[in-house]
Amino acid sequence: MNSPDLTHLDSVEAGSLPVSNTLPLLALGVGSFAIGTGEFVIMGLLPDVATDLNITIPQAGHTISAYALGVVIGAPLLAVLGARWPRRAMLMALMALFGLANFASAIAPDYITMLFMRLLSGFPHGTFFGIAALVAASLVPRNKRAQAVALAMLGLSLATLFGVPLATGLGQWLGWRSAFVLVGLVAMLSVLLIWRWVPNSRPDQSISPLAELGALKNKQVWLTLGIGAIGFGGMFAVFSYIKPTMMSVSGLTESGVPLVLALFGAGMVAGNLLGARLADKSLMNTIGGSLLWSALVLLMFVFTASNLYLASFNVFLIGTVVAIGPALQIRLMDVAGDAQTLAAALNHSAFNFANAAGALLGGMAIDAGYGWTSTAWVGVALSLAGLLIFFWAKADAERDEESGSPECCQGA
Repeated sequence: MNSPDLTHLDSVEAGSLPVSNTLPLLALGVGSFAIGTGEFVIMGLLPDVATDLNITIPQAGHTISAYALGVVIGAPLLAVLGARWPRRAMLMALMALFGLANFASAIAPDYITMLFMRLLSGFPHGTFFGIAALVAASLVPRNKRAQAVALAMLGLSLATLFGVPLATGLGQWLGWRSAFVLVGLVAMLSVLLIWRWVPNSRPDQSISPLAELGALKNKQVWLTLGIGAIGFGGMFAVFSYIKPTMMSVSGLTESGVPLVLALFGAGMVAGNLLGARLADKSLMNTIGGSLLWSALVLLMFVFTASNLYLASFNVFLIGTVVAIGPALQIRLMDVAGDAQTLAAALNHSAFNFANAAGALLGGMAIDAGYGWTSTAWVGVALSLAGLLIFFWAKADAERDEESGSPECCQGA
């Protein structure tokens, strides 16, 4: 069976295809589902990993940071190296690498090997999502870009609703290694679907890899990345340790862990879809509002954690913080100029820096003896710090707009 020739899409203006053209978005969604499951499942299995590898739970949390560090390193590196690759081929190669690295994680014999495999697993993450966002946005009108990106990324949210609880339950039943086998299998399925359904488009061949690096000279790119890297870390500070926190403080049983993870996933789905709609209407207001919302729901967790039912509902609310994701992705598209691939990939480097920083700082607070709920205070601080960067970016963009600078705010 031959893959369809969709190269003509490059010559069609963005927006000529309706959002209802779901097959490419579905293929991308399966890939994001695999990545989301692989990224977050470890958070529900930290005690199991710690016991099997003979390490502490905070040390097991370092595997979360290792994955995130892999994203931070891999996203810009692979985006520049693959700047002229056909987008479908690049997406397939990235997803194949992700699948193989997860299979390798499943057979890691010790702590150091596991850290390295989680680092390698993170390499394709940012570039995959970056290219997927560009493909999705190219299929719809400009005023629907955030919603198209959100649909392509919906698999990431659905992973926390279905994939992570399923993989966590499988890991508790057959051992934590089986969870990574499942992730690898889903990744390989996505390779097939991407080959079959995603347009065979090419990036602008006049843009060299060096030109992609031009994004690094743009102050607005850095400020937008900073918002995600710092402000989004608050969610990870709490969620990275959600299982031991709720088991120790809220009275959650082992059998209830998949349900709590599903509540977080439901929050992510709601936040992803609502945030995309809001971003298409008012981009900058959505970014600022999402950071305020993050600080509020994380602060609430300090006071709700002692009650199982209130804490569980609060976990759902924490999941909605991902509303900021589509907005930041579109913001980067607006300010990155010709460096679209690199900027889009760097967005997920920023998110995974947030993942690493949140998990690290949350673990430090726990190790310092401040208690499991101290992660929420860390989260509030990170959210407010991200809000300060947002105000800096907004003020700087307004000054550039008044002066006629090419870096001015295009997405306000």
